[in-house]
Amino acid sequence: MKLGVICDGISRDLSYSVDVMDEFGLEYAELQFVGDTEVGDHSAQEIKEIDTLLRARGKPVSCLSRHIFAGTTGANKPGDELHTKHMDALKRVIDMAHVVGSPLVRIMSPKKEQILWGLNGAEKWNVAHGAWDAMLPLIAPAVEVIKDAGLTLVVETGNGTMVNSNYTGRKLIDDLDAKGALKVLWDPANNCWCHEQAFPDGYEEVKDGYLGHIHIKDVQVDTPRATLEVRRMGEGQLADQFQPMANALRADGYDGVISFESVYHPGNGNFEEGFRLCIERFQENFG
Repeated sequence: MKLGVICDGISRDLSYSVDVMDEFGLEYAELQFVGDTEVGDHSAQEIKEIDTLLRARGKPVSCLSRHIFAGTTGANKPGDELHTKHMDALKRVIDMAHVVGSPLVRIMSPKKEQILWGLNGAEKWNVAHGAWDAMLPLIAPAVEVIKDAGLTLVVETGNGTMVNSNYTGRKLIDDLDAKGALKVLWDPANNCWCHEQAFPDGYEEVKDGYLGHIHIKDVQVDTPRATLEVRRMGEGQLADQFQPMANALRADGYDGVISFESVYHPGNGNFEEGFRLCIERFQENFG
């Protein structure tokens, strides 16, 4: 399968990250921060330099991952100041994607309301009424922009966002009638927070044309204590699910990229060391 890494998880020095990618035979570069700058905020000259470096080193860009719509809430409306700021950023990322050849642009979704739907009384007393429906017109303009750009939008399943599971990711796509233009960026470790089992449950939600990109890391969640621990790959709660996930992706002919997300360190704050402790396990499962 097509394997890559979110480059700034190794280093924000892109040239150095590419050196490390070569060391481990990783092909696809996912860009989030390059230097101290988030994608979408680089100058035309900086984008040209990024493109030149990656093409010279044979590293196709899999996805440009800016935190578009992160921090918005149900109080935001289409066209308000914050929504406009995020839409403008999306357009800048799309411009960069055309230069560097990225087929995908990542968005997030607004902050999470915990209970969106309910039955047998919960619909009256517990549901955050209107929260889901208020999100749809915030995301809809991004879908139209990406269609015009000839690219694909991917919405990441996040810890604290309205789309925090593959179920909600698929529902968003269906409710917007956006299948094809909008796909799910599946981060099964993030989905652990809402207790969606990665395999087979999460995979079943997105396997039929909804899956656009994948992030892989391992975690241990303790929702009652509001605590998240990133763990060395294969030592968290996804340890027994990585191989079945990989087998299913191969069997079903998944042709997207799987990015390793290097957010683990062994207690010393050194994320490159964490990367080196995990990457071979990632390749053993998904390579």
